[in-house]
Amino acid sequence: MFERLSNGYALAKQSLGVLQRDKQLIIFPLLSGISCTLVMISFAIPLVMTGAVENAIEQGQEAGDPMQNPLYLAVLFAFYFVNYFVIVFFNSALIACAVKSFYGERPTLSDGISAAMSRLPQIAGWALLSATVGVILRVIESRSEKVGAIVLGLLGMAWAAASFFVVPVLVIEKAGPFEALKRSATILKSTWGESLGAKGGIGFFGFLASLPCIALIVGGGFLTASIGAAGIAVIVLGVIGLLLVSLISSAMSAIVQAAIYMYGSSGDAPGGFEANNLRGVFAKA
Repeated sequence: MFERLSNGYALAKQSLGVLQRDKQLIIFPLLSGISCTLVMISFAIPLVMTGAVENAIEQGQEAGDPMQNPLYLAVLFAFYFVNYFVIVFFNSALIACAVKSFYGERPTLSDGISAAMSRLPQIAGWALLSATVGVILRVIESRSEKVGAIVLGLLGMAWAAASFFVVPVLVIEKAGPFEALKRSATILKSTWGESLGAKGGIGFFGFLASLPCIALIVGGGFLTASIGAAGIAVIVLGVIGLLLVSLISSAMSAIVQAAIYMYGSSGDAPGGFEANNLRGVFAKA
């Protein structure tokens, strides 16, 4: 267990090194977060103003379950589809730029956007599949509060694990959604699940980096009572720090996914990564 954690942490450090070399990669998670916020607002404002969702929920409640209302399901599916499309689009752009960085190039923002645009059919197909799965999981959850929550948790974890390498496959192989999911599951199986340990290493990095930010927020809360504006400024600084940590962690996760995928495909360690750490991710024959 210690060896896995150590290897995952080493990969996290190496992905951070790639990000430090090409700092512009952090722009893609930022654009993704902004776009997802705009998507949420674009759905929320018209639905709240027209009362469409409230009516749909009321009709569903009369039937015993809001998820039985077709309008509610349609809106939920549309939201999932657009949200997944935005997330996968910018992750694809980030991974495309990370691959260029592995080979010593200096990718630009336009390079990533162009790469993602060239894969719009694959991205749309995966967003469609993900939205369908998302709605199905919500329906399962609604069937039984306790049992549904357990089933949803298990299925959700299985889906997240199986789709871990989907975006690198979409970007590099230009595969369709079902083929990408199949390839992702195959790679995950060959890594014996330890590729998720790399994500755990990034999570641990994010946890450590967020501690000072949390301390600022807590400290600012105490200062606000006595100092006022200065305390609020400290809280804002801590929140900004947490957002920055989140952006860095997201970028590192995509970089590691791309590195593991490329090593598994070619047997060569991409630039910025150590072969022995990547080798340690894969199950020994």
